[in-house]
Amino acid sequence: MIEFRRPTPDDRQWMNACLAAEGNMGCECNFNNIYLWSRPYGQEIACWEGLLLVRLRGRLGYCYLVPMGEGDHAAAVEALRRDAHAQGETLTFVCVTRSQRERLDALFPGGFVYEEDRDGWDYVYDIHRLADLSGKKLHGKRNHIHRFDEAYPDWMAEPITAENAGECAALERKWADEKGGGEELSEESIALLEGLYLREGLGMEGLLIRAGGKVVAFSLGSLTTPDCFDTHFEKAEADIQGAYPVINREMARMVRERHPEVKWINREDDLGIEGLRKAKLSYYPDLLLEKFSARER
Repeated sequence: MIEFRRPTPDDRQWMNACLAAEGNMGCECNFNNIYLWSRPYGQEIACWEGLLLVRLRGRLGYCYLVPMGEGDHAAAVEALRRDAHAQGETLTFVCVTRSQRERLDALFPGGFVYEEDRDGWDYVYDIHRLADLSGKKLHGKRNHIHRFDEAYPDWMAEPITAENAGECAALERKWADEKGGGEELSEESIALLEGLYLREGLGMEGLLIRAGGKVVAFSLGSLTTPDCFDTHFEKAEADIQGAYPVINREMARMVRERHPEVKWINREDDLGIEGLRKAKLSYYPDLLLEKFSARER
């Protein structure tokens, strides 16, 4: 029997070792995404024979991430099959990348039926393109930033610290209220605020944009692999032209300066939200990281 439980920050070290062995730059292969979204997605973890197992409950019922780490992957899949059957479910893996699909096929030829999950594809960008915004395709982004520069000639970028984190939290609450969040915090706000205040212990890095004396945008992220940085959260004053392009560019510049080995920025998926998909496509991703669901035959 697999003993699943909710992850805690104390799990970061051993989980990161498993995730590093996986070497996958998908957003679900980042400890902070597993931990911070464990509440809304009911994500539970287990360390099984040196492998990281993740179980969650979503629209497909109980489902799992492909086992990650160094160990007997075939035996782990069989253990998850027994766990799924004990829940009255068919074994289903989600967020399966192409390399993980190839691994499942090698271990269990013809054992799974796959379905493309377009809403879960990650948008991955060359860090230099985001940091420099070069080329004709990104001319519009440069124009928006120019308008921001004209409106706020004194703007500045600051790393998020204990001293200014509260200002970022206030912007998040304002942003949520404008989206009709009501009195109760949304699951996204809870995840964001936890990441904001626990960022050092979680190995997260953040940047804010201050204009006219107030915080108008901020971003939080962390390394998934040595050459890929994941942008977990990005918020800005929607009515300030150029605020989003500025924080996007400045975050990429900060990551490039701090981590010269990083080649890619993963801005995660679009959840099938039309506006979000349009925004992510407007930066012309260099890679679309395909994801599938895999259901046992």
